[in-house]
Amino acid sequence: MSTIEPTIEPPFEPPRRLTVLLTAGAYLLITLDALVVVTALPSIHADLGGGAGNLPWIINAYALTFAAGIITAAALGDRLGRRRTYAGGLMLFSLASAACALAPGLGVLIGFRALQGLGAAIVMPLGLTLLTSSFPADRRGAVVGIWGGVAGLGVASGPLVGGVVTEGLDWHWIFWVNVPLGIAGVIAVLRVLPETFGPRTRLDPLGMVLASGAMASLVWGVLRAPDAGWGSTEVLAALGVGVVLLGSFVGWESFAPSPMVPLSLFRSRMFSAAAGTQFLMAASIFATAYLTSEFFQVSRGDSPLGTGLRFLPWTMTPLLIAPVAGRLIDRVGSRALATPGLVVQAIGFGWILRNAHTHASYGAFVVPFVVAGVGISMALPAASAAGLNAAPPALLGRAAGVMNTVQQIGQATGVAVVTVVFDAHGSLSSPAATLSGYEPALGTAAGISVLGALAALGISRQRASSVEEVAQRPSRDHDVEALIAAD
Repeated sequence: MSTIEPTIEPPFEPPRRLTVLLTAGAYLLITLDALVVVTALPSIHADLGGGAGNLPWIINAYALTFAAGIITAAALGDRLGRRRTYAGGLMLFSLASAACALAPGLGVLIGFRALQGLGAAIVMPLGLTLLTSSFPADRRGAVVGIWGGVAGLGVASGPLVGGVVTEGLDWHWIFWVNVPLGIAGVIAVLRVLPETFGPRTRLDPLGMVLASGAMASLVWGVLRAPDAGWGSTEVLAALGVGVVLLGSFVGWESFAPSPMVPLSLFRSRMFSAAAGTQFLMAASIFATAYLTSEFFQVSRGDSPLGTGLRFLPWTMTPLLIAPVAGRLIDRVGSRALATPGLVVQAIGFGWILRNAHTHASYGAFVVPFVVAGVGISMALPAASAAGLNAAPPALLGRAAGVMNTVQQIGQATGVAVVTVVFDAHGSLSSPAATLSGYEPALGTAAGISVLGALAALGISRQRASSVEEVAQRPSRDHDVEALIAAD
């Protein structure tokens, strides 16, 4: 077994506020770009043409490469240098954004959106690693709370920014704005942030291929299922290949000389519970956003931009609450916020469901949206902080990669699950049929949130402090193995 070396401390420490600004700012860009195209799709179609059925792949291509590349990107960053790889990913994202703005056709645009997603896959886990490695474990909750607040801002403002820019300027500018901001970010990162590395181990090429292939196949199958059908040959084949590749990856990593993802991480009850919570939390949030968007537009007759505005009491709440919740996590532990937070979110979803059933006016939705937003603001930083604190600093990058991948898979899975429930009880053919499908599907999303609360019960506060204490001692293989394998 190769020796796991501690992260090399830089000779100087940059101002922590600047570290937060640079990493959170880049995260805002990639979060915005996941949704900024939603309200621009009609204009893109009118300008570039192409089949209307291909328009969703402007969104899906980004999500596909995003999910597929995270674990590999985290491993490469540990080996090649986190700052260097992070800057390269941000540059790739910026150049791909320019290429999207210049795309002459729909197919080309979809291809460059996939390249954008690959850049985002590099930026997301390494940005989180650079951010959290700059703070001790007992302060990570606060900075992850800021990170969660930025995520809420990106989700909230994505459709709004897309609508405003498209109507005020042109759809091309939703991509052009990324270019100067991204390049400025690259320059600042290379000048300000110190270089850090993960374990001094060899790269794991076979593990990278298996992990990326598994994630791509699974996400492809989930994304195609609503259109092609869960029983279609295409979907079954994609899911089957994904399961086989994932099983092969786990088998290979269990005896690989330099595993890309040390499976011993999952022998930590805290890490496994945090990953499960992250998966179910992401599934419930994105499933509800997807369903409620359809409900407002089809059943209530709102425009896409109007729907985005109506979501603001929900999606803007994390921007205000998540940083406060993050500071509380450092005092009371992650479980104390994650479990009640996901229960509160489920209560908010149930309240929204009741108002939908009674055909209430929009004003009646504001309070339950805020309730759901407060709940997720509590859970969002808690799950991430618990997962990162469960890993010693040498494995922080790998842990961030796993947690982010779990989140992406959870998002796609949640939407797929509630789509099946929706289609079994209703359709988008009329307002009444939409409501018939929306009610049981939203109830399913609320149930997923409750399952997330149950998963969060496995998170323990003491775990984070013990990890930090052992990590400060000279690293030995049996120290790390004993630490992450303990209950």
